[in-house]
Amino acid sequence: VHPNVSQGCQGGCATCSDYNGCLSCKPRLFFVLERIGMKQIGVCLSSCPSGYYGTRYPDINKCAKCKADCDTCFTRNFCTKCKSGFYLYSGKCLEKCPNGLEANNHTMECTSIVHCETSEWSPWSPCVKKGKTCGFKRGNEVRVREIVQHPSARGNPCPAISESRKCIVQRKRCQKEGKGKKNREEKRKKSNKDESKETRQESKGRAARRQNREQRENNNKTQPKKRKAPNKEQDLAPVDTAH
Repeated sequence: VHPNVSQGCQGGCATCSDYNGCLSCKPRLFFVLERIGMKQIGVCLSSCPSGYYGTRYPDINKCAKCKADCDTCFTRNFCTKCKSGFYLYSGKCLEKCPNGLEANNHTMECTSIVHCETSEWSPWSPCVKKGKTCGFKRGNEVRVREIVQHPSARGNPCPAISESRKCIVQRKRCQKEGKGKKNREEKRKKSNKDESKETRQESKGRAARRQNREQRENNNKTQPKKRKAPNKEQDLAPVDTAH
């Protein structure tokens, strides 16, 4: 062993030096050089830092640097995340997406252009005019459809989702709902009035009966009691016919 190489290292190093740090790593750890000022220091890590990818060899596991436009990568030629200003497409970082694709500024990827999709038209509605289906000859009918897929930024916009057209129907009279409602209201008021009248009459009848009863009771209290007429047969003394 070289005099400057030590085997009693810390931090996952198998061998190290005072000047260069780790020279080799323990099994399954990755060796990577970190620049500190003008000097490079070897360190041993369980996984490679951002901007590096791991390679395993029989004698050493190393962290190799990704391309300059790549933030994280699987190999040097296959990027998994691009740096700011670049869009990821098939493992590569591009400043501009290919034809037929659009740049997604949220995921920073080149994605397929999505066009708007709609459902089939619904059947035409009944012919109406001012919200009614009667009392006219010419009106309008409508049909609608739903948006099934909203478009992406560069996709074709959605068409109209409703249509209207003129229609002609056989005129028919509308039921006079207002008059019927008015009649029902009048009947209800009359019924309530009759009930109120009956209630008032019953109240008056009860009051009159109570007043008559009280008057009779007062009359009985004020009038003197009549004496019984003497029985004439009892008052007449028997005539003595013996003399």
